[in-house]
Amino acid sequence: MHTILVKTVTLINTINEAIFAPADKLIESLPLSDWLIDALIDSIHMLPFLFFIFVFIELVEYFYSNKMKKLAEYSDRVGPLAGSLAASFPQCGFSVIASTLYTKRLITKGTLLAVYLSTSDEAIPVILSDPAKLTLVVPLLLTKIVIAIIAGYTIDFVIDKTKDTSVSLKHDEEEITEGCCHHHINAKRKSDLIVHPIFHTLNIFVFILIVTIGINYLVFITGGEENLGQYFLHDSIFQPIITAFVGLIPNCAASVAITVMYMKGAIGFGSVISGLCSSAGLGLLVLIKKNDSIKDTMKIVLLLLFVSIFSGILLQSLLDGVIK
Repeated sequence: MHTILVKTVTLINTINEAIFAPADKLIESLPLSDWLIDALIDSIHMLPFLFFIFVFIELVEYFYSNKMKKLAEYSDRVGPLAGSLAASFPQCGFSVIASTLYTKRLITKGTLLAVYLSTSDEAIPVILSDPAKLTLVVPLLLTKIVIAIIAGYTIDFVIDKTKDTSVSLKHDEEEITEGCCHHHINAKRKSDLIVHPIFHTLNIFVFILIVTIGINYLVFITGGEENLGQYFLHDSIFQPIITAFVGLIPNCAASVAITVMYMKGAIGFGSVISGLCSSAGLGLLVLIKKNDSIKDTMKIVLLLLFVSIFSGILLQSLLDGVIK
């Protein structure tokens, strides 16, 4: 199965390179520095992969988002497990849905944190858009899922044992929730199947291009990729802390930047886990906006930050040299 996947991806990549060969020659003929030319070519080559990945994600969201929402809503004691598994699928809307459910007290705090920790926002599509980095997907996903499950159950059964059930289920009062690119998460339209992937692909492409240009320039001025890690405090305890705070930024640009830096070797495995665990995307904005208790919202943010930083530092200490 693995061999078939590798061969398929290699074939797609070969076709992709052949399609972009004229564009590559045009870019290479421009009076630009080599690091800028490489950034343009690498980013442009990701466009087809990103588009088809986002179309696939949109199809899954269109047909199964309501079922995933109900799974989290009715999961009760298996909430952290169900939430972490559902959120691990690369989609931009599940953290928003989880935040909305939590503000209505339909899911526990542990389930909400499990969703936040497990979701990777744009990390998986960005990695999948570079066939040479496919081996990074499985360890990244599994690690985040394990962290989410452990943290979720610890929060529910040790830190926050009570569950507020004062709010009943009211599906008839469900409001329209917007995700990235202002598309509707719980009121899908057929036009979203193409329109949203196009806009989303262009947005992520711009983020990737900006980050890649920045990293390539740093490689150029620091004298090579071997010095890039030191520039970003490689092997320092502060690196996972910094990436965790960056991940808190409620925008997919944060997860894109963290993922691209990891793919380029600027940060280690522990740091990418720390940054992507805290990267709850628009879910945090919804929580801040809709949660009645500011104290409760701050508690959730601090828990998210603590688990992300602790996990990142622990992984950096134990596993970074093996996995990277």
